[in-house]
Amino acid sequence: MTMRVGIGFDQHPLVAGRPLVLGGVTIASDVGLGGHSDADVVIHALVDALLGAAALGDIGTYFPSVDPKWKDASSVIFLEAAVGMLADHGWRVGNVDATILAARPRLAPHVEAMRTTLAPILCVDVGSVSVKAKSANGLGAVGRAEGIACHAVAMIAKI
Repeated sequence: MTMRVGIGFDQHPLVAGRPLVLGGVTIASDVGLGGHSDADVVIHALVDALLGAAALGDIGTYFPSVDPKWKDASSVIFLEAAVGMLADHGWRVGNVDATILAARPRLAPHVEAMRTTLAPILCVDVGSVSVKAKSANGLGAVGRAEGIACHAVAMIAKI
């Protein structure tokens, strides 16, 4: 079986007046992520990891932040499209692993909801979706609670 691996990364600033959406889950918070779409860094990093594994470019290639069509769009749309593009090119998702870096809010209570939200979109069982949250230990912009970042790795397999 032919397999490939891709890596993705995204980060956005925390801002007032926006919902906080991570991994397709809306999390109660006094701040959300600033961006053109819903700024879901987890999904954005996963999309880049999947597209990168298939050598299909990156999220900005298909969903540019200058296109008004994607203003405040749910990033779930981007992930669904990426999975569809993989299938069109003869690939399927094997597994994904995402590490969220956030000083606040506490994300551990939301990890399982993210996994169960992402699994059907990725067309895999929940056991093939890993999501972890780290605090950044006060270091850098993320550690100072100025933003949230996410690293993601995806393995895809030839259909």
